[in-house]
Amino acid sequence: MLSTTLKHIHIVPLAAESFGVRSMCTYVETAGVKMLLDAGVSLCPKRFGLPPHPKEFKAIENCRRKIVEAAEKADVVTLSHYHFDHHTPSYEDWLCNWTEATGTARQIYEGKITLIKNPKEKINYSQRRRGWLFKKTGGKFAKKLEVADGKVFSFGDVTVGFSEPVPHGVENSALGWVLMTSVEYEDEKFLFAPDVQGPMSQHTLKLILEEKPQLLMIGGPPLYLSGFRVDEKQLQRGLRNLKEIVEVVPYTVLEHHILRDEKWREKTGFVFEKAEEAGNKVLTAAEFLGEENRFLEAFRRSLYAAEPPSKDYEKWMRLPNSEKRRNKPPI
Repeated sequence: MLSTTLKHIHIVPLAAESFGVRSMCTYVETAGVKMLLDAGVSLCPKRFGLPPHPKEFKAIENCRRKIVEAAEKADVVTLSHYHFDHHTPSYEDWLCNWTEATGTARQIYEGKITLIKNPKEKINYSQRRRGWLFKKTGGKFAKKLEVADGKVFSFGDVTVGFSEPVPHGVENSALGWVLMTSVEYEDEKFLFAPDVQGPMSQHTLKLILEEKPQLLMIGGPPLYLSGFRVDEKQLQRGLRNLKEIVEVVPYTVLEHHILRDEKWREKTGFVFEKAEEAGNKVLTAAEFLGEENRFLEAFRRSLYAAEPPSKDYEKWMRLPNSEKRRNKPPI
């Protein structure tokens, strides 16, 4: 792992786009407090007209195992919003989430203090429904289930703070709102900012800068959606705001939506240049751990061309999605 300015807060990314999956799941340990942030992981069921490549399923299987192992140690689990790459649902799904019915969620949330995004306020319809389902299923196994929006919790000398709900991207995003989480001990602070997409929101930018973390993990803008799902001007605003952040934050772990574009690095060159000028670093989660990036979804087409799957896998590919969810792929 990269040597950072944080000496007391131990941070281990467990699942992320640079590991070949959709996630920002991170394990944090400090002063005896063990936390699991956003314990979910997913694959995109169809990209470039193709289901996940066998390598993607091997990646999610590995990441899911790491998340479950971390949950065995954790005292606290957080949930920033109700997308399935940020929390674990309670139904069988081997296509997107690599979950058993109830069992996988129970392994993660049972006996934990679970701090969640309010499922009734500042939330869009689909996440409101998922939040209701979570409370009835995986959440019922928690030792304690508590709404965290805008609250600060103390665990001994460790302070865990949650932002007000901020937009999942632009202001008034149809995708709803998310919570950012800060972990502070002594004079160190780690800030976890999932799905803020840059941030695109100027208010979210202000909140991040006010936190003054030494280490930030942030979800970048979805460059791969430019022109048909997200306006290019909004994406550029997200990149400009990210540039402003890396000028002042010593270490930024840049992850999630931004890495689903195979040309993400060349499109963000000016962000890296600004960080370097300031003496700061920008890394992916894999690079933070000293590992090679394993971008898979962004290169799904070339993966299929370079490593064609087996006949059994091709047969599985022809199943309807409802069948794929109930049957593990032959990897």
